[in-house]
Amino acid sequence: MTLAVPKLRSCNDCPIRYSAVCSKCEPDELLQLEEIKYYRTYAAGQPIFFGGDPLEFVGSVVSGVSSLMRTLPDGRVQMVGLLLPGDFMGRPNRDTIDCDVVAETDVMLCCFRRKPFEKMILDTPHVGQRLLEMTLDELDAAREWMLVLGRKTAREKIASLLHMIAVRMASLQPGETAETTFTLPITRETMANYLGLTIETVSRQMSALKKDGLIAFDERRDIRVPDLDALRAETGEEGF
Repeated sequence: MTLAVPKLRSCNDCPIRYSAVCSKCEPDELLQLEEIKYYRTYAAGQPIFFGGDPLEFVGSVVSGVSSLMRTLPDGRVQMVGLLLPGDFMGRPNRDTIDCDVVAETDVMLCCFRRKPFEKMILDTPHVGQRLLEMTLDELDAAREWMLVLGRKTAREKIASLLHMIAVRMASLQPGETAETTFTLPITRETMANYLGLTIETVSRQMSALKKDGLIAFDERRDIRVPDLDALRAETGEEGF
């Protein structure tokens, strides 16, 4: 299933204009990107890549959320990351992709043909600089997530994941607020897989956070966080 691509008149209309790999580009550099970019959409549950697929394009998540999955030889599957709006997908100078990438929600990608994009990294300092910054941010996030998985309690793990998603979603909205509402982009089963917990533990801890007034939700996936600072305090790590 392929979704219709929303019309974006220019890069200035793009919701991730100031968070994506093109955020530091000058107008002439944006014109160069225009020549090698195109949009693709994927329905929730649809695979974007399978591990080992040829990497024909790289790009940015414009809207929606996708997951990164690794499959062990015995068939066990582990979720190893989430790609949120503004995140970069794929690795330049690699012929294949090493993870399965699956659309957790309806996803829209701004894609760049890989070979021309690799050339542009060399010729356009702002693209290469921004990609390096994003790669280092991703490395920092991976180190923090090692702490989440290795040392935190179940409650702290759930709070950390919800806080991370809430902050990322809120960063796309104008202004700053201590309260935010977002749609949880993954199921509780996927949360359990990502955090190394059981579904029952995820449900129990979500209910406990709700009872304590740290989050609010109904049968839908809409999560309201009355106070981001209070939720952060439950992550077990100051300033997470």
